[in-house]
Amino acid sequence: MAKTLLAILALAAPFLLAAAQGEGGGRPERLPFAVGASPEGCDVGVGEWVRDEAARPLYEEASCPYIPQELTCQAHGRPDAAYQNWRWQPRGCGELPSFNATVMLEMLRGKRMLFVGDSLNRGQYVSLLCLLHRAIPEGSRSFETIDALSIFRAKDYDATIEFYWAPLLAESNSDAAVEHRLEERVIRGAPMDRHSRFWKGADVLVFNSYLWWTTGTKIQILRGADNDMSKDIVEMPAEEAYRLVLHQVANWLDANVDPSKSRVLFVTASPTHGGGKGNDCYGQKTPITGDEHASYTSRAMLKVADEVLGGSRSRRAVVPVGVVNVTRMSEYRRDAHTQVYREQWGKTGVAGKQEQSDADCTHWCLPGVPDAWNELLYWKLFFPAADDQAL
Repeated sequence: MAKTLLAILALAAPFLLAAAQGEGGGRPERLPFAVGASPEGCDVGVGEWVRDEAARPLYEEASCPYIPQELTCQAHGRPDAAYQNWRWQPRGCGELPSFNATVMLEMLRGKRMLFVGDSLNRGQYVSLLCLLHRAIPEGSRSFETIDALSIFRAKDYDATIEFYWAPLLAESNSDAAVEHRLEERVIRGAPMDRHSRFWKGADVLVFNSYLWWTTGTKIQILRGADNDMSKDIVEMPAEEAYRLVLHQVANWLDANVDPSKSRVLFVTASPTHGGGKGNDCYGQKTPITGDEHASYTSRAMLKVADEVLGGSRSRRAVVPVGVVNVTRMSEYRRDAHTQVYREQWGKTGVAGKQEQSDADCTHWCLPGVPDAWNELLYWKLFFPAADDQAL
């Protein structure tokens, strides 16, 4: 353990000075888990995708037992693998420490890390398990899913990394862990006790919620405490309902999380590349270059998340929320979606067996883009920006 901590400090050495210097050279309190700071002015979500066949992918699809069949593109006949060979390079951030599985596990020793959200967040969760599991002997790790909760245990580290299914964060009629209700969505406007009881006690919370808010322009909200859906249902624009729920989450965090011991992160919208008459990811093999993005991300929803959570300091929050911005970087990657190369209702995704209309331009092949999201998460957790350091 001592050797590992020394290794962490060695990795962090170029970034410790920025964290140690506050106003007038003083030393501010640092956020929990931070061992250093990224350079001043560094935004890890701004940069370029760089071809890197030497270091990518970070693991092999067949070597990770946690990837669901919906995300195993090679196993389902995808003929190309170039989508696996791109590395995200932040601009103006110098050489931030590379993702190190042993370091992350050591930092999570005796801790509980919990992802909360939808299938895109679950994809990032699975990606993290793939990045970590080879650093743990087979007999010292376990994985189980119980209804909406999945738990990965790193026994030698007394650590758990978990995922909790709550696509709208608030309680809703879409909460079934397997058979999700896709239409006529109703959320409860009251406190989110049904879900949040699973969140209590987590040392690192990683939220996302976006995709399920974009299926229509209106959301129905059930007011009151009972389950009678015929009573007191009001309708409001999706953006305003999203704002309402994110405020509920922020209020819950302020009441239930100790900011001196725990960290909270929110992952921004994962973009889709399908809309109009077709699915724009179908058959794509290379990232988008330049500033033109074939993405259908709602800028209105992004603005709401930024105002409520990105402005957590300006609203005088007890618990600051670190925003992991994966939207812009992912908008370039129309090539990395699962397309037709996945298990879908008993079909196989072998080329020629399905049509363009079957292409999934929302979810991502693994290994792939979610691995880069976890690198951003790693930097945000252990090397946050210098101006985010003080509590």
